Amino acid sequence: MSDWGAPLPELTGLSEAQAAERLRQHGPNELPQAARRTGWRIAAELLREPMLQLLAAAGAIYLVLGDVGEACMLLAFVVLSMLISLVQESRTERVLEALRDLSSPRALVLRGGERKRIAGREVVPGDLIVLEEGDRVPADARLLSANDLLTDESLLTGESVPVSKVVWAQGQAAARPGGDGQAWVYAGSMVVRGQGLAEVTATGTRSEMGHIGVALRQIESSQPALQQQTRALVKTFAVAGVTLSLLMTLIYVWTRGDVLAAVLAGISLAMSLLPQEFLLILTVFMAMGAWRISQQRVLVRRASAIEALGTATVLCTDKTGTLTLNRMSIVAMQVPGQTWLAQDEVSGPLSPALRTLLQHGILASERDPFDPMEKAFWALGAQCLSAEEVTHLEWKMVHEYGLSPEMLAMSHVWRAPGQDRHVIATKGAPEAIADLCHLDAVRLAEVRQAADVFARQGMRVLGVARSTHRGPDAHSSWPALQHDFDFEYLGLVALADPLRPTVRDAVQVCREAGIHVAMITGDHPVTALAIAAQAGLDVQGGVVQGEDLAALSDEALRERVAQAAVFARVMPEQKLRIVKALQASGHVVAMTGDGVNDAPSLKAADIGIAMGARGTDVAREAAAMVLLDDDFGTITQAVRSGRRIDDNLRKAMAFVLAVHVPIAGLTLLPLLMGWPLLLTPVHIAFLELIIDPVCSIVFEAEPEERDIMRRPPREPGRPLLTRAMMGWSLLQGLLVLMIVAAAYAWLLHQGLDEASARVGGFLSLVAANVVLIMGNRTFGGQILVAAFKPNPALWRTLAATIALLALVLAVPVLRGLFKFNLPDAYTAQIVGLVALGTMLVLQALKAIRSPSGTSKRESCA
Repeated sequence: MSDWGAPLPELTGLSEAQAAERLRQHGPNELPQAARRTGWRIAAELLREPMLQLLAAAGAIYLVLGDVGEACMLLAFVVLSMLISLVQESRTERVLEALRDLSSPRALVLRGGERKRIAGREVVPGDLIVLEEGDRVPADARLLSANDLLTDESLLTGESVPVSKVVWAQGQAAARPGGDGQAWVYAGSMVVRGQGLAEVTATGTRSEMGHIGVALRQIESSQPALQQQTRALVKTFAVAGVTLSLLMTLIYVWTRGDVLAAVLAGISLAMSLLPQEFLLILTVFMAMGAWRISQQRVLVRRASAIEALGTATVLCTDKTGTLTLNRMSIVAMQVPGQTWLAQDEVSGPLSPALRTLLQHGILASERDPFDPMEKAFWALGAQCLSAEEVTHLEWKMVHEYGLSPEMLAMSHVWRAPGQDRHVIATKGAPEAIADLCHLDAVRLAEVRQAADVFARQGMRVLGVARSTHRGPDAHSSWPALQHDFDFEYLGLVALADPLRPTVRDAVQVCREAGIHVAMITGDHPVTALAIAAQAGLDVQGGVVQGEDLAALSDEALRERVAQAAVFARVMPEQKLRIVKALQASGHVVAMTGDGVNDAPSLKAADIGIAMGARGTDVAREAAAMVLLDDDFGTITQAVRSGRRIDDNLRKAMAFVLAVHVPIAGLTLLPLLMGWPLLLTPVHIAFLELIIDPVCSIVFEAEPEERDIMRRPPREPGRPLLTRAMMGWSLLQGLLVLMIVAAAYAWLLHQGLDEASARVGGFLSLVAANVVLIMGNRTFGGQILVAAFKPNPALWRTLAATIALLALVLAVPVLRGLFKFNLPDAYTAQIVGLVALGTMLVLQALKAIRSPSGTSKRESCA
């Protein structure tokens, strides 16, 4: 277009009839809406879950037994679980909605020779779209005309700087996004400078944006490993409970002949083995974990990410906006004989030569720029130059020369009031500026060498020059080419997207924690390698480029990703392949990102982490976690919290497994030995009132282990409770069972009546369980030392337990319900001996497992 106020006379665009027909053929320019499941259908699917059925059955049992409070608590948990799942299901559908909103902006098109603003969803293949600075491209298109056109494609490619565009040539094949000099623009990208006219070639799912949407729809979220493991444990406990309770009922009827008592005894045993605590633990730990992590400015959108944080082995990070600030800044300037570095900047003013260089760089930029590099010139000018040097408010730009494939430089022609002399400010590729200035071979070599030094550090290098011209402002008076001016070379300006201040320390923490950090970006390999080196990543493996990845088989890709830490010029589907290759090798993958191009890999990763402030809606909706402050260093704090949650989950699970052994044993053993029953449903319900808050609230509040970020993560695929740890829990439970059973037998042997022996045995069991709590607060070390670790929730729970026991013993009605007598001094001594003996034996066993008495990872794995 020569005149942007009117359409080209030879191009009229589609007629309204043609556009309507193509809209019917190709469909709207938007992503298709995924079929939604109704709330009733989701609820029906959830009710078929075995764990919820078991929980509902447990509530029904308590209801039949008359324990309305416990029944209501369990049934309320069923309802709460369903509500949480319903909310999460609805959130997953919002990913495609956010993508549709971004991919369907308003568009300016030529229809029947007239400009017309239409909804983006109405754009069809063959439409002529008018592109101007600040517009978002509505569809993929090829350029028929362009004037100094630059677009920001970082949402699609991750490139940190805008890319230049050229006019499409007949027969030129379509290209993928990324890099300068392309004749194609893509849906979702932003025009940051210039104008253009383009013919739409792809809309909806056929566009590059649409390909990402299709990939998102095809990614299935797998069930979290922790839920799978917990489900297996629940099933095992349920089968064991039903089997043993039936067996106990038959034995009771056979030995004592009382059918009703036999049924109650069977129900007691089933309750003692019913595994409702596991689901309670998961719910409380995930809810409290999300709250604790939110205090660190991290929003958790899916609970599965919390459990995965503790086992993450690889962190794949985007570069632009994640490792870097996504804000171009001038980091170096060079004039003949002098180099200025931003990192060495002092309070003194710039030299005259540097001030001239910066001033003319600003004059070669737009007054209100979209281009981030031009914004960088203005930002440094505001910092280092006077207001008069920066603004030139009275100057008038009378002519401009745009970028072209033949000359990668742009010039602005300015005239000051009352003068007939014009100032021409030019900036562009160093080679182009050197060419305009007609530098000799020696000076040209010096410029190239200096530019190469900056480029090898990942900087974007521009040359700046100036010239003067005398004559009227008439358009016809200006030379046709920039070469016709007599330019003076001023120097070089190097720009970069700076590294975030916290990144290097965060990468070091990840390395110490056994987490491999890999950078995956669509940016230039040189820039990627430079940023990776600054961040402290392992760059010994070099850079793997997207074109190299495309040629690798899945097996070869798994081998390559294990060796490399820097990936550049990577397309969205290749990011997804990298994540899947790492997962196929057994890694738990965390992936960070902020652009649309990151969305598929964010959704596929075990832990998708989106940038909250700068990230797109698509990335945030696809991710499981969102960094509200966009600080990469916050990720390490989230990993620390995830590992603490993982540790405390295992402690809580181990305690639950251990504590159920003596409860079940003391329900079954009196029947086999012919003793009076020690535990009835009311006793077990009381114990559950103690166990539930201990295994959930108390263990969730446990402080972190000292070596939490100086050890490798839990091996991927390794169960939360390994055989060794389950064996240790069973051993603890058997120890308590033997000690308490011996105490109960001794009390019966001393001739105490059933009520007196029962209160002694029950108090002994509670005391031994308190020792179990202390013993499981750490993976190693001494029980007495662990007892004094700060945990207010523990002491509140123990105080509440003592108060409840005192209430039961003090109120005759409750004492009768429990079939207790008031304990005497002798019974109290037995209870004290049980607690002391349990602690000594348990401490001896812990010392055998961990001879040094320290927290050893292998002793608890």
